[in-house]
Amino acid sequence: MEIKENLSVIKENINKACRQAGRNPEEVRLVAVTKYVTADRAEEAIEAGIIHLGENRDEGLAEKYERIGNKAVWHFIGSLQSRKVKHVIDKVSYIHSLDRLSLAKEIDKRAEAPVQCFVQVNTSGEVSKHGIKPEETISFIKACSEYPAIQIAGLMTMAPSTDDTSTIRRTFQRLKELKEEIQGLGLDHAPCTELSMGMSSDYMIAIEEGATFIRIGSSLVG
Repeated sequence: MEIKENLSVIKENINKACRQAGRNPEEVRLVAVTKYVTADRAEEAIEAGIIHLGENRDEGLAEKYERIGNKAVWHFIGSLQSRKVKHVIDKVSYIHSLDRLSLAKEIDKRAEAPVQCFVQVNTSGEVSKHGIKPEETISFIKACSEYPAIQIAGLMTMAPSTDDTSTIRRTFQRLKELKEEIQGLGLDHAPCTELSMGMSSDYMIAIEEGATFIRIGSSLVG
């Protein structure tokens, strides 16, 4: 299917999930995950009206950025090695995978302006998933205040690999509870207003549970 047709289906699903949850669809931003597709395909996504693109490797980001540049808002959505920060920091507007202080330190060292970061939290408890334990998240975010370039926009998680929708839902609910707890602290460097959660298989559940950024690859761009 063409990206425009896929986008139409996804937008209808976003509207449906928002109706279900009593939310405004404009609160939900769609990030097209272009990590498995060509620069041509990513350009098609831009032409279809998609603004936000997500990459998980510095090489893939560099290749597509060279072609598309500032026509997109770029998101780094994969696990980020400290030594790779210098290759992505001047291209991305959001980093979705802040999960250790050594990474925060490197971002702070390299950034010329504040960087919008999502703290990755492992709310599923799966050992295969990256992210900070929920109970360690607040102390981690407080420690990030040492790095002026780190702006904690919100939290990110990935649901477990399961067909059990109640388990998926609990994973997202836990992240929202944490976000609200952090918001309540009133930290200047951590407004924590956003939730990055939900992918092709579970984004409607994520929206029902408060997602403000959903990361969709296969069902959108292939």
